[in-house]
Amino acid sequence: MTIAPADRDATPDEAGRAATVSAGAVGPPPPFDVELAAGLEAFGFSVDAPFSAEDLLTQTRSGAALFTVPDEVLTGNGAFAVEDRLVPGPPGAPEVSLLISRPAKDAAAPAAADRLLPAVYFMHGGGMIIGNNRLGISEIQEWSRELGGLVGISVEYRLAPENPHPAPVEDCYAGLLWTVEHADELGIDPNRIVIAGTSAGGGLCAAVALLARDRGGPTVAGQLLMCPMLDDRNDTVSAVQMAGRGVWDRAANEVGWRSLLGDLRGGPDVSPYAAPARAEDLSNLPPAFVDVGSAETFRDEDVAYASRIWRAGGQAELHVWPGGFHGFDGLAPHATLSRQARAARLAWLRRIIAD
Repeated sequence: MTIAPADRDATPDEAGRAATVSAGAVGPPPPFDVELAAGLEAFGFSVDAPFSAEDLLTQTRSGAALFTVPDEVLTGNGAFAVEDRLVPGPPGAPEVSLLISRPAKDAAAPAAADRLLPAVYFMHGGGMIIGNNRLGISEIQEWSRELGGLVGISVEYRLAPENPHPAPVEDCYAGLLWTVEHADELGIDPNRIVIAGTSAGGGLCAAVALLARDRGGPTVAGQLLMCPMLDDRNDTVSAVQMAGRGVWDRAANEVGWRSLLGDLRGGPDVSPYAAPARAEDLSNLPPAFVDVGSAETFRDEDVAYASRIWRAGGQAELHVWPGGFHGFDGLAPHATLSRQARAARLAWLRRIIAD
């Protein structure tokens, strides 16, 4: 039996979440993986004292170079040709900057190359308030090495609070439209474009998939959602459990969502293109990969999102990494769990974009 989303007020998992949290029946937080916790502390973080999103926002706005990527890293020590391209933004908005990375051997004349490459269109993380399109480029290039070459396109979207919703998601969507329209010029196989994002970028990725479906926009091969930020209500069991712990806790999450949505956060009028967990209909979406740590704020909203895709008849691969904190594979890339997480993403990508 199929239950249409319009025929209900709340999903069973949403109703259960609200009842559990309101009753105060939330157990202690799950433990961190021992190897990951050691890696976190090596960076000067404490598992019991998360950084303040407000402090980080202040530092970023005051000009701290927190996200500068050296040229040799950006080009993979010469293995990739990287360029910035300004493309048309949303109607009435500024142009959007795309960072385009290609294997150096395919970069001279991509339109004339003897093969079309798959592509990953990427949205960076940063809680909607920080970051730039250099973040995450190294993992995209690693995918390119492992998969025999791909084009990486990372979008520079406007940040909140200066640019609240819908500016970030509309920038991301405009950049995707340009990428698809110029696939031949870029040497991209239009049938093998995957959209991807981490954290806030994962939420934007899910929102772009919804926009593309609802606007009759581009069809993409898949959506890769890495620890995605999906639910502005910030009230799941995992959000409550992880308050005051890890890398991006409930208080930091509150800052991010309020920066994006202002007083609308948590209320009845939040758009699903801002918070994809609000979408009533998750049918007819591209195949999804969703992964998240068991010891992070986003655990339950991400599990619920994958479950709702299945319930709508869609395809999703879900991984909950035991003892993983938010962004664990970035801070401790050599840990066993991090290597397993990256291998799982790569295996999914290989299946999705195979010739």
